Amino acid sequence: MAQSETDELEARLIELQVDRLKYLFDPFDPFPTPTRDLSRGAEDFIVGWARDLPPRSAIRLRIYLTHEEERTSDRAALKAAISRHFSYKADRVSGDLRELLAIGRLALVIGLCVLVACILLRQVLLSVLPQGAVSGIIAEGLVIVGWVANWRPIEIFLYDWWPVLRKRSLYRRLAIAEVEIVPVAAVAAGAVP
Repeated sequence: MAQSETDELEARLIELQVDRLKYLFDPFDPFPTPTRDLSRGAEDFIVGWARDLPPRSAIRLRIYLTHEEERTSDRAALKAAISRHFSYKADRVSGDLRELLAIGRLALVIGLCVLVACILLRQVLLSVLPQGAVSGIIAEGLVIVGWVANWRPIEIFLYDWWPVLRKRSLYRRLAIAEVEIVPVAAVAAGAVP
């Protein structure tokens, strides 16, 4: 395996320091830690850093906590909450992707019907109207309208689904990320590189 492929596949580290564990979670979520959602700020920070990492590399998340909280925190519950949060986000994005493709299919059916109707109307107009500038403009205008009606489905199937797929992949990588909890005191003592 080439050196660049090895570098791309090794786990990349995202570091996050929180003063209190409660700041990591959404304050309006009343459920216990394993089922709580991450706060918007924590999610944006993690996703922002993860977005800059190579797309096939594994992700490690290191969370620095104060020593007192580290002793009282339930590490397994914290790791499960982070994994569950990003799994849920990936599932929501999968739903968004299905909805986008369904809209694309419907738009394609409508666009093709409009295109066929415009081409048929063009043929009728060319056979009824005498040849001239006006009939030529109307005929070409109908063809253009027919193709413009297909602009949105073409845009969806060629371009719009890629970013959604990339976001889902990122959330899935974050859902299986290795989560490491480090007390700030261990960093001060030099125990963590």
